[in-house]
Amino acid sequence: MTHLAAGPREQLAVQLAEATCEALRQDLAQQERALLVVSGGSTPVPFFQALSSQALPWERIDVTLADERWVSETDEASNAHLVRRHLLQGEAAAASFVSLTTDDGTPEQGVEEVTRRIEALTWPASVVVLGMGGDGHTASLFPDSRELELGLTTDAPVLAARTPSQPQARITLSADRLHQARRHVLHITGDDKRSVLARALSGDDLRELPIRAFLSCPLAVYWAP
Repeated sequence: MTHLAAGPREQLAVQLAEATCEALRQDLAQQERALLVVSGGSTPVPFFQALSSQALPWERIDVTLADERWVSETDEASNAHLVRRHLLQGEAAAASFVSLTTDDGTPEQGVEEVTRRIEALTWPASVVVLGMGGDGHTASLFPDSRELELGLTTDAPVLAARTPSQPQARITLSADRLHQARRHVLHITGDDKRSVLARALSGDDLRELPIRAFLSCPLAVYWAP
């Protein structure tokens, strides 16, 4: 089902939803379950809404996040809250959502449980949809994070992340785990993000702009002004 798109960002969201749907459908023709990894923030909301009405065997699809703030799922800052509100609706309500948070007080305490959940999923993921901040971060791989080096190099699937520029502690999939996907997408909007991407493409220092960790693999860029 195609939504009537009002502008370029909505049109982009529909195109991305249709491409994601086709990828999931292809993989489900070959395997019992498929995994979709998505990102939070405001950019993916129209994508989530468009994808939620796609006709798929959603009961065979697992959805998880690239990263999460260590807050309650009822908190407006929670990426899980965003996914439940905008993606796990309609047709997609039948999907299984795998949270990156636990009842533990800190992400460091919850890493072991979240690692078990993530390792139980069907890897490689069918699609990993990444976002990017104005500072070049993706997932919770921030330039100023104390755990950036670990996040870029570890083969552990999950790590806690503390970042001076961010108010909440976070948990994130590692770059290694995010690379374990058949298809990678970068979904960004606005001229400022396009400029950051252009700068990232012109250099190779991963610590300056962590999105560079994903520019060497096939990456479909979905951008709208």
